[in-house]
Amino acid sequence: MATKTRTLTPEEAARVDLGRFDAEKIDRPTITFWQGAWYRLRKNPIAIIAMVLLALLIVMMIIGPTLSGEEYIKINAKIKNTDPNSQYWFGTDSMGRDLFCRVWIGTRLSLIVALVCSFIQIVVGCAYGGIMAYCGGIVDNVMMRIVEVINSFPSLLITLLVMMVVGKNVAGLLVAMCITSWCGTARQMRGQLMQLRESEYVQAAQMIGAKPVRIITKHLLPNTISILILNLCASIPSYVFTEASLSFLGMGLSGDVISLGVLISEGRARMSFNAYQLFFPALILCLAVLAFNMLGDALRDALDPRTHQ
Repeated sequence: MATKTRTLTPEEAARVDLGRFDAEKIDRPTITFWQGAWYRLRKNPIAIIAMVLLALLIVMMIIGPTLSGEEYIKINAKIKNTDPNSQYWFGTDSMGRDLFCRVWIGTRLSLIVALVCSFIQIVVGCAYGGIMAYCGGIVDNVMMRIVEVINSFPSLLITLLVMMVVGKNVAGLLVAMCITSWCGTARQMRGQLMQLRESEYVQAAQMIGAKPVRIITKHLLPNTISILILNLCASIPSYVFTEASLSFLGMGLSGDVISLGVLISEGRARMSFNAYQLFFPALILCLAVLAFNMLGDALRDALDPRTHQ
């Protein structure tokens, strides 16, 4: 005897299809771009090493000068040029000052100068590049020619002229290193923002009457955060090394200011007899630059979605 088949009602067919869909659905959480970047960064051993090293340097910058309990300014001729020991961990300099404290004080100043210069570079470069990209036309051409004129002068020559006029102090060093550094960021931001300017959401904001300042700050710049982070990580070690190089050559900060470059310059004079005075500040400088470069490379891999397709 033939078996009768019952036709499913539309409601029953819909429930069957929904059950099949639930069975085949992959239960996978949705993550944002920044969550994915942080996950990839945590899985990168180089990034972990760089972050741990930077954390140690920052902690030592804060508490390092107080650990040994020694004076880093007071002159004591009785203990000058003392080799590293249990009391003076990095030894003393030619005036009897504790080198351990002076190295971490110098590291603090060098990194603060690098952070301030990087912040100024990012702010000025973003503002200048954003105006060029958004306005275009004659404004873009004129502003671009200004950048090219500034870049045509040797940066070292401009730095020396500024230091001669302002003086060998922290303010003069900041002005000297920032006066041309923003040009590269401005050109990079201009190219990126010119691509984003043609996006549909930017055109929609223009159609509803949004002001240029709001479009730049709310729609264009937030989409360049990853590029700015990479630029920041690349700029900080560059400024640290530039400050040390200028001070080492005698064209940076004066001797009464404690920085890694000044300490390396002082240690060079005693290199033949007391090499530790050059070794320890140079070691901290290399570790700081290495950590920032490693973190920059890891961030570039984590923030570039094309490398994880």
